[in-house]
Amino acid sequence: MGDFHQNGSITTLHNLNYSTLEYLEQRLVKYSKKRKMGLIIPALYTELEKPALKHIVDTLQKVPYLTEITIGLDQATKKQFQHAKEYFAGLDSEKCRCRVLWNDGPRMMELRKLFEEKKIFIGDPGKGRNVWLCFGYMIASGRSEAVALHDADVITYDREMLARLLYPVADPTFNYKFCKGFYYRSDGKKLNGRVTRLMVTPLIRSLKKVFPANDFLDFLDHFRYILAGEFSMRADIMKTVRIPSDWGLEVGILSEVQRNNAINRICQVEIADAYDHKHQDESNSDPTRGLSKMSFDIARSIFAKLATQGSVFSKGVVRTVKAVYLRLALDMVEQYAADAVINGLSMDRHKEEQSVDMFAQNIYRAGIDFLDNPDLVPFIPSWKRVIDAIPDVLERFNEIVETDHKEV
Repeated sequence: MGDFHQNGSITTLHNLNYSTLEYLEQRLVKYSKKRKMGLIIPALYTELEKPALKHIVDTLQKVPYLTEITIGLDQATKKQFQHAKEYFAGLDSEKCRCRVLWNDGPRMMELRKLFEEKKIFIGDPGKGRNVWLCFGYMIASGRSEAVALHDADVITYDREMLARLLYPVADPTFNYKFCKGFYYRSDGKKLNGRVTRLMVTPLIRSLKKVFPANDFLDFLDHFRYILAGEFSMRADIMKTVRIPSDWGLEVGILSEVQRNNAINRICQVEIADAYDHKHQDESNSDPTRGLSKMSFDIARSIFAKLATQGSVFSKGVVRTVKAVYLRLALDMVEQYAADAVINGLSMDRHKEEQSVDMFAQNIYRAGIDFLDNPDLVPFIPSWKRVIDAIPDVLERFNEIVETDHKEV
């Protein structure tokens, strides 16, 4: 993007278009001799039927510096799990071990029963629980010191995206323990990323007006793309973070990283000029699905975090937040419309404002739901707590994955 602006306390690492993939990978190969690197990809079985994941797998076979790849597989039968092992077999080699976690398999179900006996809430099926299980296995394997995570539906995936994502936590001369990827969302015809552009950013800025001088809101506002599903971290981070089990995953992880780390250990990196992946349905008529469910969960997650910091909510405050949000979001529609025009992209202003109306309703619903159900805890406990509760859990987990891997 050719931009070196630092817009807050979070270090921003730009793509100034001078380094090359060869340069990055040569350095990562060198660093990998002392700091082993791994990758997590959470996926539904249905992703195996789509071209995006096939392209990702083909690309990863050429990456020279990874030690380990972990695929978290949700919603798979035994036959589908066997197919998944064959699908990812090309990623498993002497240099890089690949394992597929059968999250719905009988052995994993037994482990989940043990969690229930110990009163460890691991959430409903979804990306949050999938990522949490992948964290647990990576901790159990102990093979990686620097770990990246990205989704299975990235249409514009390439090797430089992964190299740039891992580099900040892999370079031993850097001080960073957590890195968030950023980019702009577009298919080359229109601006995408509506939840980030039209819901999360104006919501955060609305809350800053209602709750001024709030470190957490300032922290979130410094990130270029809060909802990016791509991030990297040092392995010890995986032990300490609590993970939301719903669509609040990205915001929840950022809140945990901020709580446990100094600000100078956190950064964001530009990983692509443009980025596109699978699009969620808006689901205006069904608040339990798509962007509607996503916006509700994210808003509730932010409200819950602010409450833990002493912010006081009431129905009046929620109404005020909604009103401020609506004005700011509509102003941002104007800003993005101008940005789209000057870049030759299309924008449906009517559809954008419809999205804003839906997000405003979900922000209000999320606030009222939080007031009515303040004891709801959407966070899965940290693995540090799980290890204290079940001292041999990592050994059991490792055995489950290896047994599933070897079974024909």
